[in-house]
Amino acid sequence: MTEPTRVPTRNRTVLVLLDPATEVRSSALELLTIGRGLGRVEAVTLEAPTVEVLAQLGAYGVETVHQAEVPTDALRAAGGDAARHLPSVVAATLASAVRRTDADVVLAPATFGAKEAAALAAHALGAGLVIDAAVVGEDEDGRVVAGKRVFAGAWDTRCVVSADVAVLTVRANAVVPEPAAAPVATDVEALPVVLPAGTSGVVVTSREVKERTPGRPSLEEAAVVVAGGRGTSGDFGPVVEFADAVGAAVGASRDAVFEGWFDRYIGQTGVTIAPRLYVGAGISGAPHHRGGMQASQVIVAVNSDPEAPIFEICDFAVVGDLADVLPQAAAAIRAHREG
Repeated sequence: MTEPTRVPTRNRTVLVLLDPATEVRSSALELLTIGRGLGRVEAVTLEAPTVEVLAQLGAYGVETVHQAEVPTDALRAAGGDAARHLPSVVAATLASAVRRTDADVVLAPATFGAKEAAALAAHALGAGLVIDAAVVGEDEDGRVVAGKRVFAGAWDTRCVVSADVAVLTVRANAVVPEPAAAPVATDVEALPVVLPAGTSGVVVTSREVKERTPGRPSLEEAAVVVAGGRGTSGDFGPVVEFADAVGAAVGASRDAVFEGWFDRYIGQTGVTIAPRLYVGAGISGAPHHRGGMQASQVIVAVNSDPEAPIFEICDFAVVGDLADVLPQAAAAIRAHREG
């Protein structure tokens, strides 16, 4: 884990992708914290940041924001204003920012779109690429080093970037966000972006936006996740009640989603998470699900089967009926907070 207060050994320029530019999510603050441990941190946006965003960026030591300027006709050809967020357009923006600033490192969140954009940008720049890093720092020679888990969490690897430019996507909850020692004034500079020939377009025929529950974090970025599985028998009430008590995001196993009990599942082909605390209730711990959550820092399992495979990897095991355990735990947590 990068130590936010340490002094970088090299005078690097670190670019952090901020998308959207209308809010600064916790994952972005983590990237800025990591970036300050590597060098001078600057931000790249696809649209104009708000005044509130600029104030937050200044508190985290960002002196310069590079705002992409894509020709209107190029955006129109790529599908309109929404095309700003296409991976190909984001990749062209990141590559332009690196060339303009002579940056050494690019940090982006570990979302599906950002991963694709990072790969495209790294290819265009001839840069070293690390996807889903959980730890970012530098070695004794001043090279960027990333740690990540592979093979469904079975192996911890150490990746040293030997190229001149390092492009990394970093999982949420890699570090605790920490503001700079002193806030700085943040300026916005225009970043001309030329899209490569053949940039794919998109036509939006319909759009449905699912709003997440107010006050509940997104599943991908949550520091605490509570998930339910087949053991819920379709009743996610105790899972949601406990999640509300601890301020957690709610997820499910693949089986629970396929049964129609919930809408998003955690697993190798679903959402991959790395929260500080994961609580699995009524989940057996099949390899598919373990591959999506095994990077969690602390794992708590609640299952009525004492032989459930998830008990092999958890830090705390509770053998019992989740319908009894979770409400009692939620009540105890609320009582502790109120007291």
